[in-house]
Amino acid sequence: MKKTIRDYDLKDKKVLIRVDFNVPIENNHITDDTRIRESLPTILYAIEHQAKVILLSHLGRVEKKEDKQKNSLELVAEYLSKQLNQHVLFVDATTGPLVEEAIASLNNAQVLLLQNTRYEDLDGKKESHNDPLLGKYWASLGDLFINDAFGTSHRAHASNVGIASYLPSGIGFLIEKELNAFESILNQPERPFTVILGGAKVKDKIEVIENLVSKADQILIGGGMAYTFLKASGLSVGKSLVDEEHLSYCRDLMEKYPDKIILPIDSVNALEIGEYVPTKERFVSDFGDDEIGLDIGYNTVKLFSQYLKESKTILWNGPVGMFELEPFCQGTKSICQLLYENDGMKIAGGGDTAAAIAKFQCEDAFNHISTGGGASLELLEGKKLPGIEIINEK
Repeated sequence: MKKTIRDYDLKDKKVLIRVDFNVPIENNHITDDTRIRESLPTILYAIEHQAKVILLSHLGRVEKKEDKQKNSLELVAEYLSKQLNQHVLFVDATTGPLVEEAIASLNNAQVLLLQNTRYEDLDGKKESHNDPLLGKYWASLGDLFINDAFGTSHRAHASNVGIASYLPSGIGFLIEKELNAFESILNQPERPFTVILGGAKVKDKIEVIENLVSKADQILIGGGMAYTFLKASGLSVGKSLVDEEHLSYCRDLMEKYPDKIILPIDSVNALEIGEYVPTKERFVSDFGDDEIGLDIGYNTVKLFSQYLKESKTILWNGPVGMFELEPFCQGTKSICQLLYENDGMKIAGGGDTAAAIAKFQCEDAFNHISTGGGASLELLEGKKLPGIEIINEK
């Protein structure tokens, strides 16, 4: 078991906290503050325990100098000040005298946010490639390291693995919550345990399927990947997205687990993808040659509902249709509504899944919605996350 922020005396300590403030910003406005809000319990705990709080985060990709201005964390510092009800200091630098002087002058319970850690990627990808000298430098700024950025924990960066290599370390409350949620369903799910898998391509979910098919009672397949399974079962799917390289994999999986892999029985089709295109709802045996399947149909929702109503544990990863477009959003919206009616443990993982849930305002239907798409996917694949593995054990 990993040490947490609770396992350390924080008073008078310079505590480096890696947070995930990689939030969407449009026209100088934060359009989704979920990741900021999820970081607050850890930051507030450090403040209440009289730590000198130093926050590190990335924002977007910084591959050329022009990327710096649009990916500055200054706006986030202003927003965080309002959330904490206290002024958050901001340093427009990631290393050097400005950073060192600001930290040296910090008082207990003050909060300082450094500039975007990926500014360091302009010089040989030092952050993203876990440059040991950069990690050692950042570690020299503090007495203790807390990783609370679940969304980057599947990557070994200088600002997580690098710092933790040189300092006593623990996890924050967000990562603790994420790990507890996934461990509960992956290790001891209350049954029946149903997995809803969507998304575009089978190849992106093979390792998830391999890890979950023996644990789940059934896997409901939707999204673009469903059409690969349907074609593998011998059906024509018109011009729908098909992962040709993995047809034999899908065929073998269905033969091995005929009672676990549940496929759509109807589909919302169109001749092209667009916001205002005409659609036809067809049984999967009746595809037109020029049609593209873009959502599960009404009868599939009814089929899936039979499993979901009985389930005690539900894991959802991947929308079941192209929910971003109005003609193809009803399947995903219906799944959200069905989960409102279920009283079991419900966990959602993946960025697109979280976006769909937010769009249909169904957050209250879930026990946990993961803040990390890539990290949650790797947990579901049964992999270890380097940003968490490096943390000290209790």
